[in-house]
Order: sequence, then C-alpha cells, then structure tokens
Amino acid sequence: MSVQAKLSPLSKRLFEAKRQKKLSFEQIGSKMGRDEVWVAALFYGQAKPTPEDGEKLSSILNIPQAHINDDLGPEFFPDRGGLMSIPPTDPTLYRFYEMIQVYGYPMKAIIHEKFGDGIMSAIDYTVKIDKEEDPNGDRVKITMSGKFLPYKKF
Repeated sequence: MSVQAKLSPLSKRLFEAKRQKKLSFEQIGSKMGRDEVWVAALFYGQAKPTPEDGEKLSSILNIPQAHINDDLGPEFFPDRGGLMSIPPTDPTLYRFYEMIQVYGYPMKAIIHEKFGDGIMSAIDYTVKIDKEEDPNGDRVKITMSGKFLPYKKF
C-alpha cells in the first residue's frame, strides 16, 4: 500500500494546497515559526499542532480553520511510524535504514563511550537538513540532536 493511500483526507488536502500555492516546507515553516521537518511531519499526520499552529496553517494554505480543527484538534494524536514497512522500499528511506544497518552499532558504541549507558531521545529531538554544494556532486547534510536519556538503575 502506498504512503498516499495511508494519508488522511486532511493530509491529502494540505499537500494539494501546498502544491497549488507553490510553497516549500521551509517557506510554510518560516511563516509558522516552525522548522521545515516538523511541518512536513504535520502534513504526514506525525506531529500535533497547537491551536495557534492550526490558525497559521489555515491562513497560509487557505484551508478553513474548522477543517484543521476537526482532524487535528484536541482529540487528535499522531501516528508515528505506521506509514512505512520495514525495511522501507522507497530508495531514499531505505538509505536511512542502510545507514543504521552499517553504522548503527558504531554510532551506539560512540554514544555509550561519550555519555554512558542510555539512548538518544527521538522525543526531545531536532533534525536539520541542509544542502551542501560540492563540485563533485551536491551533498545532503543531516544534523540530528536528541537529548541523552540514561537508563535508570533500580
């Protein structure tokens, strides 16, 4: 099943409005005062907007506030993780999976050496995606920052 088939009607409407207005996630995020990755997560139903976020999104995309509130209001809770199979079949997403397959244990070992026994939070977390121009081919720069959470001893 495709990701598009799993999207809510509102998510499909958000993507269509974004396309019609020729806006990037970065442009929408700038107008909302939010990061572009968070805005993209919102479009996929994987982030929960505040009422103020909903008002701003309504204004930016010209979607009635009531429609946003109906689908993303107080009763909405994001479904984080249900959009893809594991391993993912999309080549871009598969490369992230491949990075973890190849470098996951080395990254884990270095986190443990530097911080101790624990994990990096994906809740208290930010990610930034930048384009680095390079004469040998442009590069994708991804900076992840997550709070370190030590395992509790009991």
